[in-house]
Amino acid sequence: MKTSIIGFPRIGENRELKFATEKYFRKELTIDELETFSKELRQKHWELIKNSGVEGIPSNDFSLYDTTLDAAYLLNIIPKEVTELNLSESEKYFALARGYQGEKGDIKARPMKKWFNTNYHYIVPKFEKETNIFVSGDKIFKEYQEAKNLGINTRPVIVGPFTLLQLSEFAPGVDRAVVAEKLTDAYKEILQRLSELGAEWIQLDEPSLVKDLTFEELQEFKAIYQVLLADSTINVLLQTYFGDIRDAYETVINLPFAGVGLDFIEGRKTLELVKQGFPQDKVLFAGVVNGKNIWRNNYQQTIEVLKQVEQEKLVLTTSCSLLHVPFTTENETFSTEIKQHFAFAKEKLTELAELAAILANTDESLKANQKLFAESRFTENRTVQEKIKALTAADYVRKPVFEERVDVQKTAFNFPVLPTTTIGSFPQTREVKQTRARYKRQEISEETYDQFIAQQINEWIEWQEQIGLDVLVHGEFERNDMVEYFGQNLSGYLFSKNGWVQSYGTRGVKPPIIWGDVAREKPITVKWSAYAQKQTDKIVKGMLTGPVTILNWSFPREDISLKDSTLQIALAIQEEVLDLEKNGVRVIQIDEAALREKLPLRKTDWYSEYLDWSIPAFRLVHSKVQATTQIHTHMCYSEFTDIIPAIDQMDADVISFEASRSNLAILDELKQQNFKTAVGPGVYDIHSPRIPAVEEIKQTIGKILAKVPLEKVWINPDCGLKTRGIPETTASLTNMTEAVKQIREEL
Repeated sequence: MKTSIIGFPRIGENRELKFATEKYFRKELTIDELETFSKELRQKHWELIKNSGVEGIPSNDFSLYDTTLDAAYLLNIIPKEVTELNLSESEKYFALARGYQGEKGDIKARPMKKWFNTNYHYIVPKFEKETNIFVSGDKIFKEYQEAKNLGINTRPVIVGPFTLLQLSEFAPGVDRAVVAEKLTDAYKEILQRLSELGAEWIQLDEPSLVKDLTFEELQEFKAIYQVLLADSTINVLLQTYFGDIRDAYETVINLPFAGVGLDFIEGRKTLELVKQGFPQDKVLFAGVVNGKNIWRNNYQQTIEVLKQVEQEKLVLTTSCSLLHVPFTTENETFSTEIKQHFAFAKEKLTELAELAAILANTDESLKANQKLFAESRFTENRTVQEKIKALTAADYVRKPVFEERVDVQKTAFNFPVLPTTTIGSFPQTREVKQTRARYKRQEISEETYDQFIAQQINEWIEWQEQIGLDVLVHGEFERNDMVEYFGQNLSGYLFSKNGWVQSYGTRGVKPPIIWGDVAREKPITVKWSAYAQKQTDKIVKGMLTGPVTILNWSFPREDISLKDSTLQIALAIQEEVLDLEKNGVRVIQIDEAALREKLPLRKTDWYSEYLDWSIPAFRLVHSKVQATTQIHTHMCYSEFTDIIPAIDQMDADVISFEASRSNLAILDELKQQNFKTAVGPGVYDIHSPRIPAVEEIKQTIGKILAKVPLEKVWINPDCGLKTRGIPETTASLTNMTEAVKQIREEL
């Protein structure tokens, strides 16, 4: 029984890649030094996987920013505005990811979207009339050769041509069929060159196959691979993940792939499909170890599934890339009783090896695993469970209705046209992080810490007043992360010390772990939100994270439903909302940045499996507030255009969207759907260091007003500002408020 993995975390055991890349951004490392460091890190990871006993080792799953961007760059899919500037290769690459602003020009970053149903983000490629598709880079070949020089014959990985087409943007007038043909030719060259280098396998990732597919899309997929696989001299593994391929299954198994990778974790129909028939001449790569969650694998359950798979050529693998889980539990300080329930990336390698040994009757680890799952893990919170059972339909409805609240709030707040605000956080400087860490280590007193936080709030409140923002924020200096901070103040949560997962580029998140029933035991945000409001006559928003986002950006339990877990969190956040209201906070923002993240990839499952409970869970949080309390929410970096009606049903008063990188594409859908909620489409991209000019922001606002009524528009950045530096933050927000001032005068 052989084992394999789809991909491995590239950030390193201690986020080494993040820190090295950021040094390059600060010009503290040259590109050659960064590449040397990266080569050493790749070697370390390959050796680790090899020593674990896993035979199928991937290469080219490493990236300095994003693997979809890598594929586009390899194939010369680079927008004209970038190619026309006299930039070095590394400057071009990072200009696509982060934008470029300097003596050579001014370029916005390419749009960034969520990678299917995960919190990882990819850079969206763009095909233009001028795009000349050919194999222009050498990364995939170079990294394969690096491993080969170490005596490790890896399986190079690249996003497949069909998924690349599905995820890309097409400029007006671009013929998709022509692009597909040229793309196929380029991939054919990649296969040939890897074969000549000695590669036995290549892995083409096609996760788009797990979505609803039209007849035309299936025909496109089939046409691409009929050409690509013809006379191929290398074994091609078609790798899918994040669901089952029910629409494409027959097409896939009748094409001459040497291997097919299927997800047995999220693929609800995968086992059923395989039992209907899988070609004995193909290798089935069975994704039976969960690549997205951190709980130990239940070996008995996995074995029972595999017993139903009558396939001689079988390889055990992960359900998806291990990119989506932390590196290892070895650096964690959990007790043995707790840690034994977890498996991060390194531990999942061991799980694969143990499962293979159990199936070969050469290992005794099954008994220990069975004992682990037979034991009770935690004590239930019966009070929380009873509250969930007692909920009725009325608990999810806010009164009065939206239309009446609009008039009430217009009188209560009297905001000017185009009211300005920010999404919530301000720069988390080194001083802020160090002071918070010192307080956590008990090196400074609570009084000293509180004085520091109060000073930060005071300074930023005063600055916001100076530039003329209409609705202020306190800056969230006391918070480490928008989910972790809340989890640390809720029972039922556990927190890793080093459980970092890559979100995009050098940005990592450390998802908390939902260990048991969730409940709020004391106020969480009231202290600093109420303090900030007392420092000014202007409105200061209370900032909360919504229940769906807290759930989606945590590692969830697997012993209860996502719905029940989310409702527990919703009741806890509801208590916080009501406490803020009692303490004079009149505008409360409940962020649901990750609302779309666990939306089923198939539209037919959207309501029955997700929206029917996730949208009401949000309403539950704010259903009991007064009409004079204004509820905001925020969403970012997902494709929300297709669930606009559901978002309107959240019954918030104001919704801010990430919109700048997507060129305000969501506005057309808002207009078409007669969206009732007031909106704040982000007028500039905070994930890029470039500073937007006043005129640029005015033009963006003009585009918004062409599609959204003036009385429904708020002006704000597209996301929180904690990852940005102070100079770029103050400059950008000053330009934003100046742009609004000028437009108001013109109006």
